[in-house]
Amino acid sequence: MTDALLALNAGSSSFKFVIARADALDQPVLGGSAERLGSEQGVLSLKPAQGPSSRQALPDATHQQALTVLFDALAEHCPGLTVRGIGHRIVHGGAIFTDPVRITPDVVGDLTRLVPLAPLHQPHGLAAIDAARARYPEAIQVACFDTAFHAGKPWIHQAIALPKRYYTEGVRRYGFHGIACESITSALIADGFPLEERAIAIAHLGNGCSVTAVKNGRALATSMGFSALDGLTMGTRCGHIDPGVLLHLLRNGHDADSLERLLYREAGLLGLSGLSNDMRDLAASDSDDARDAIAFFIARAVEEISRMAGVMGGLDCVVFSGGIGENAADIRHAVMKGLSFLPGREGTGIECKVQPADEEDQLLRAAKRFL
Repeated sequence: MTDALLALNAGSSSFKFVIARADALDQPVLGGSAERLGSEQGVLSLKPAQGPSSRQALPDATHQQALTVLFDALAEHCPGLTVRGIGHRIVHGGAIFTDPVRITPDVVGDLTRLVPLAPLHQPHGLAAIDAARARYPEAIQVACFDTAFHAGKPWIHQAIALPKRYYTEGVRRYGFHGIACESITSALIADGFPLEERAIAIAHLGNGCSVTAVKNGRALATSMGFSALDGLTMGTRCGHIDPGVLLHLLRNGHDADSLERLLYREAGLLGLSGLSNDMRDLAASDSDDARDAIAFFIARAVEEISRMAGVMGGLDCVVFSGGIGENAADIRHAVMKGLSFLPGREGTGIECKVQPADEEDQLLRAAKRFL
């Protein structure tokens, strides 16, 4: 049997995975994803390094059910591999976790207490830990945190204008999509991009969206904050909102639970369009509401990227990633057109790059460090 490492990247409505030999992480044996979980369109896709890809319908499947199907598929497709280590993407590490850690019961307890700050993601990450422990009890499990990349931001971009005791208690702007940002910056450096000399905005656009300002290789600011709600309009999340709206809603029939459901699950592209949280569905629709939702999405992206240009004192390049950022050329074009007023580096205009995030590679490498 050959030692192998597994990366599990749990998202709000999907997960991705990669399995590779421990001595050949850059040559995955099998990868794939489960998408649109919880809906009738749920599907598990398997992409082996050799041989044809396959798809299995998973209508209305939960993350836990999809993981069970995946583990069975790994046993079938990779009979010669023994999973020795598993790297998990965990969205919220709070102020405690700024580097990958080996998962222990105490770590799980700390992460569970952070569930209210990332209710769309944290439970799925914890569920993946439980499912993997049950299937691979001897494997080392490692948690990698989306908040870690942003931990070194200047205080002014971490603080919230409340009495300072709240900052001490952990009420601050954390930032997310950090594992993706780390993989993107590593890829840019590997491709010869002069990251240490540039001011870039990483526009991670998918069901969840954020913009991160990176100057001279360091994260300065990001559109997401205390939770994964702030900033850009997302699939079902509202993005930036006047706190006065929340007070108004609380005084007019909403309680904390219904407000959380509204902001996390019923807002964003879904709420604006009344049709779907998926940009592919909206782009295919001739509905006026769908068109308005897309226009709103683009406008917010332009606003947030422009804000990051202000934070950095300029902008040289916008790097697009995520399902929308990588695949929707018309969205990229519209965003860059909206940014055309910015001069870019030495007046030559702002460069536009597409760089897929490889979070799974980051997870595999973190797991190997603990093996």
